[in-house]
Amino acid sequence: MIGILLVNLGTPEAPTTPAVRRYLREFLSDPRVVEIPRFVWWPILNGPILLTRPARSARAYRRIWLDKGSPLLVYSQNLASGLQRQYEAERPGKVQVRLAMRYGQPAVAAELRALRDAGCEKILVVPLYPQYSATTTASIFDAVSAELRGWRNLPELVFVRDWHKHPRYIAALARSVQTHWQQNGRPDRLLLSFHGLPARNVALGDPYRGECEKTTELLVAALGLQKDEWVQTFQSRFGPARWLEPYTSVILKALGEKGIERIDCLCPGFATDCLETLEEMAIGGKETFLHAGGKQMHYIACLNDDAEWVADFRAILDEHLPTAQGLLHHSAATATLPSEDPPIKEVAP
Repeated sequence: MIGILLVNLGTPEAPTTPAVRRYLREFLSDPRVVEIPRFVWWPILNGPILLTRPARSARAYRRIWLDKGSPLLVYSQNLASGLQRQYEAERPGKVQVRLAMRYGQPAVAAELRALRDAGCEKILVVPLYPQYSATTTASIFDAVSAELRGWRNLPELVFVRDWHKHPRYIAALARSVQTHWQQNGRPDRLLLSFHGLPARNVALGDPYRGECEKTTELLVAALGLQKDEWVQTFQSRFGPARWLEPYTSVILKALGEKGIERIDCLCPGFATDCLETLEEMAIGGKETFLHAGGKQMHYIACLNDDAEWVADFRAILDEHLPTAQGLLHHSAATATLPSEDPPIKEVAP
């Protein structure tokens, strides 16, 4: 059996200050996320950050919390379930899809063990980040490695690094934008906002910015946009250090002040909607733009669990499993094998 482990960032278990504090403590303790020496960072984290930020973040989570829980968890679970249904319909009992969170629950270690206990000899690990960064994708690899160090019998492991320029991903993004425009008309600007990263990380070799720019380049081409019809930005800046620019909040304010009446916002760096898209952009970003003089801001949802995207994503994942495909089609392949080796022809000298 083949196991597919989808891994997203994580989320608090509830929109409360204690739950958010537990989540932030785990998240911000990861040296992949905060590249500051521990003896410097530890008193800052356990002092002003965990004393003040959890209450503010809990209020933000309450603004976007769904009846079934955190949007990031709900949409990620729906994506996993959609993939499982597709595999089960075509190849019953051959593939098991599970979801884990890098921080919080369900935990990476527990879900890997569940796949092992289900008899999965091959496991595809899929970080739900279209663009690679050491702060996100590599951190998931760390968690997987930490668990597998304790296993005596290791599975065959395939790790999906990114899919930032995959034609199916670009087509799905373009389709979501075009569908929105068909229903609501076109804006004056399309804002493509990616999660930010400290500029120092990129200077040290993180490829994240380049992959974001490649996604933008391909999406803009797919939509046929001119240079004055779109803008790419980076959001979610944290702390006093310089992050990737231009900052989304600065551009939103500038566009409003410039007299741009309507912008549409898409966040192509997020596989599923979450706090950063639904609260920071769809609510907070809209407020920034309107207060600066803008008239309308439309937020275009992430691909989430859209049925067409589930099919596209499944096709992307299948490309990473050449040996697994052999397993999936084992019965058909063996049926066509000859019963014995063909004779070897002698070649005249």
